[in-house]
Amino acid sequence: MARPILIAALAGAALAIGGTGVAVATTQTSPQHGDNVTVVEHAITDTTVDIGPHGDSLGDILAFGNPVYDAGNHVQVGSDQGSCTRTKVGVAWECSWTTLLPGGSLTVEGPFYDSADSVLAITGGTGKWASARGQMILHARDAAGSSYDFRFSVTN
Repeated sequence: MARPILIAALAGAALAIGGTGVAVATTQTSPQHGDNVTVVEHAITDTTVDIGPHGDSLGDILAFGNPVYDAGNHVQVGSDQGSCTRTKVGVAWECSWTTLLPGGSLTVEGPFYDSADSVLAITGGTGKWASARGQMILHARDAAGSSYDFRFSVTN
């Protein structure tokens, strides 16, 4: 998709929520079918609460509120906040979080896999994203899990 990016909107936006962020904005005043938004989350606040048996176990909680950067990973454009519950030890978490972006927010829900890309459902949004639906692909940028690409494919 060859829609122009609003660089000014990215440079002026800086929110601080844990987990995700948006690095691309389009010239649309509201999302259109097929809008794609990519941001890079810096996972610097991720905290695991050990529930039940010591160590990685069913029911453990992962909470976060992280800054998100533009697709080039240079300018902070937002933040995210959310939590996940361990559902398959060593394999997967079930998550829900909000990514705060210029002009509104996007909420996602779905699996977060320990060692594979994940596809989460966009369950809604606010502001210019109020009617958002679609999916978000979550991709680890490194083996340490210190940063993630959030690729939102927005429909409405």
